[in-house]
Amino acid sequence: MDIVVINKPKGPTSHDIINEVRKITGIKKVGHSGTLDPLATGVLLIAIGKENTKKLNHLFKEEKEYLAVIKLGEESLTGDGEGPIKFKSDYTPTISEIESALLKFKGTILQKPHKFSAVKKNGKKLYSLARAGKEIEIKPRKVEVKEIEIIKYEYPELHIRFIVSSGTYIRVLTEDIGNKLKTGAYLKDLNRLRVGKYTIKDSINIDKLWKIK
Repeated sequence: MDIVVINKPKGPTSHDIINEVRKITGIKKVGHSGTLDPLATGVLLIAIGKENTKKLNHLFKEEKEYLAVIKLGEESLTGDGEGPIKFKSDYTPTISEIESALLKFKGTILQKPHKFSAVKKNGKKLYSLARAGKEIEIKPRKVEVKEIEIIKYEYPELHIRFIVSSGTYIRVLTEDIGNKLKTGAYLKDLNRLRVGKYTIKDSINIDKLWKIK
């Protein structure tokens, strides 16, 4: 078994999926190619065994494709639907205004990881520090937004397909788009469609591993 493309469901963490794969295969050396938040779904690349996990360094750098459902008119503390709402707006942007705003984010941009993300600072995850009420200095990183395509717009929901470089946070992009439109926004749903050459069409549900192990 080489690289397994799992279609992660909503709810479990990426680490939960790793633990399930260990239980199914009986192999302890299991890794993945990039964390998906519990509320996110879609492509999670799993490497099983020592030799295969060595390939993850290359896979981490692959571009990623997402389908995001963005809720306009509200901004939450966590950038998704789980956190309390901290800002509301009654303004309804036009499709032309949205298209114009999105152009500002295409190409190479500077982006800070979300303070409620799993990125580590001094050995501790940012979301743990944020929940403890600690002020955190987060340095911006260069990322590339290669494609932005509006799939559907019916206020307050905006469906966008993104192709981005590794390390790009769609939750942060969502908030930045909301700020640009002056409406606020949070990430309602996120589905990872592709990592490099591996697509959602190649994926299997975790329970199928029992049949092919």
